[in-house]
Amino acid sequence: MRFRQVHLDFHTSEAIPGIGQEFSKANFQAMLRTGHVDSITVFSKCHHGWAYHPSEANEMHPHLSFDLLGEMIAAAHEIGVRTPVYLSAGLDEKLARRHPEWLIRDAEDRTRWVKDFMTPGYHEFCLGTPYLDILLAQIHEVVSRYDADGIFLDIVGARKCRCQYCVAALRAAGQDPRDETSVVALGEATYLNYARRVRETIDAVKPGLPVYHNNGHQQRGRRDLVHVNSHLELESLPTGGWGYDHFPLSARYAQPLGMEFLGMTGKFHTSWGEFGGYKHPNALRFEAALSLAHGAKCSIGDQLHPSGRMDEATYALIGAAYAEVEAKEPWCSGVESVADIAVLSLEAAREACPGGHELKGQRNLADAGVVRMLTEGHYLFDIVDMSSDFTAYKVLILPDEVPVWPELAGAIETFTAGGGKVLATGRSGLNMAGDAFALNLGINWLGVNPYRPSYFRPHFTPGALLPASYVMYSEGQLVELKGGHSLGHLENPYFNRDVFTFCSHQHTPGTREDKGPGMVESEDGIYIAWEVFSDYADGGHLILKEMVLHALSRLLPQPALSTSLPARGITTLQYQQAERRYVNHLLYAAPVLKGRIEVIEDIVPLRDISVSLRLPTAAPVHRVYLAPSMTALPFTAGQEGELSYTVPYLENHQMAVIELA
Repeated sequence: MRFRQVHLDFHTSEAIPGIGQEFSKANFQAMLRTGHVDSITVFSKCHHGWAYHPSEANEMHPHLSFDLLGEMIAAAHEIGVRTPVYLSAGLDEKLARRHPEWLIRDAEDRTRWVKDFMTPGYHEFCLGTPYLDILLAQIHEVVSRYDADGIFLDIVGARKCRCQYCVAALRAAGQDPRDETSVVALGEATYLNYARRVRETIDAVKPGLPVYHNNGHQQRGRRDLVHVNSHLELESLPTGGWGYDHFPLSARYAQPLGMEFLGMTGKFHTSWGEFGGYKHPNALRFEAALSLAHGAKCSIGDQLHPSGRMDEATYALIGAAYAEVEAKEPWCSGVESVADIAVLSLEAAREACPGGHELKGQRNLADAGVVRMLTEGHYLFDIVDMSSDFTAYKVLILPDEVPVWPELAGAIETFTAGGGKVLATGRSGLNMAGDAFALNLGINWLGVNPYRPSYFRPHFTPGALLPASYVMYSEGQLVELKGGHSLGHLENPYFNRDVFTFCSHQHTPGTREDKGPGMVESEDGIYIAWEVFSDYADGGHLILKEMVLHALSRLLPQPALSTSLPARGITTLQYQQAERRYVNHLLYAAPVLKGRIEVIEDIVPLRDISVSLRLPTAAPVHRVYLAPSMTALPFTAGQEGELSYTVPYLENHQMAVIELA
């Protein structure tokens, strides 16, 4: 898989004439060179259902008169650019109107994406219908006739479906189509059968050809769904609804899985399907660098005009980012993340816990909140699931609502017996019944606090703030000490807000009475009695972050990395084993909310950023330098892998390379 990919959409209505009439090899190749592109996903079949090449398994777009796919592949290969081929797997609007009985249906017989046929838009197919055989024939035709460098299949995943084929399958198996659990299980089995048959179809022609099934979200905790892919393409367009916090969360789960992966953003001002929308070049520079910093390669989405002519403004924009990526590639391949902290994803925990199907799909802000906090605190961390080795880390975080069942309790006991520390918040740490702690956190559970919001009074100075009674908007737990010691206590309001008992504009002030511990330290870790991560993702209250950072300062007094980078900055540490070197990535940009879109335009340069590392190896450091400029950095090396240096200038992205002797 290469570093500088473009994902080229071409969803083109049959009502538009002159398809591809302005396509030329010269223009296509010139734009790829301008964009510094080394791989471009080109299209066999679009959401409208048309093929863009002569086809027996499908129908060519009625206004296309030549083999557009074939010419694109030939033109790209001529200049050394790879060409994975795209097929819309879940959508085929041409066929949807001919065979509406093959579409996904809900319990009220509504279709998916758009609910009916009087609304403009697409309708998604059920892969448990005869449609699957048609799709497999289309895939077989592409891999047989064209020199594809991979297959990208879009709009697929485990879906709940109650079409008549699924209803019949459930009843034949003695199951009830009204039972949600049975419907979910059939959806997963249908998807895994589809993925298996796709792999068999491709391998019969080109064994091992890369395949990616795009669902828009890689479900944490479902490695079986991960491994149907040869690699991962993490769709994460910040301006398209994902936001700038989404990719780090996905990437920090993906990288430890050990698969190649790329971060997929877009050139659009908003999202897919936008014509005439362009980001500022600085936005793409930052987004591409964000992928590199997290061990990923890069993909930028574009959409071709029906004429077939590649847009010069788009590829100049992409080229501004990819020229920098091209220069940085030698320091970004074959890397593995260095991390002190493991975050057990709430999404992954819900997947693994017995009876967790009841929790799936519930609101989850905790994962995003913990990633935001740890990133702003400049800690090195991975997002993990139950298949991960907790003992590879020093701290394990259980964010907000992680129940503890016997398997998880055993893994945590092994982790703490080896010296690891736990940070649990909110309901995390309670047993499956939710009526007692299943972990030794130095406390007993007394119940849910009936007052909300409540208040926390720290027994420490919370960062830039002073000790005070801080409002806690999330649900709180009532606990009592059982061997632990309090780091701050709970205070309740005079009363909850009600029609007959309310005070001021928002909520009632606190009584300033100590109502028990709100933050407790014990031998195995620290417990915080509120859902601080979800609350931080939702509201960003500074005290929440300061509580967590104080806890981590006690649990991890000697982190692998510390830096003077501002909170909005991002830093990671990657290890290139083959080259025996560490690469410290530092990024800084400040997205601004403009209406409903978060954008990056100006990148403010920073100077003299200090970095201190505790490398996990005792090997002496040979040299430290900036890449790709190769500028040497003075450094100070101490005992046990301690290392300090100052990055003199940071504009968007900088890499400090630490070579071992």
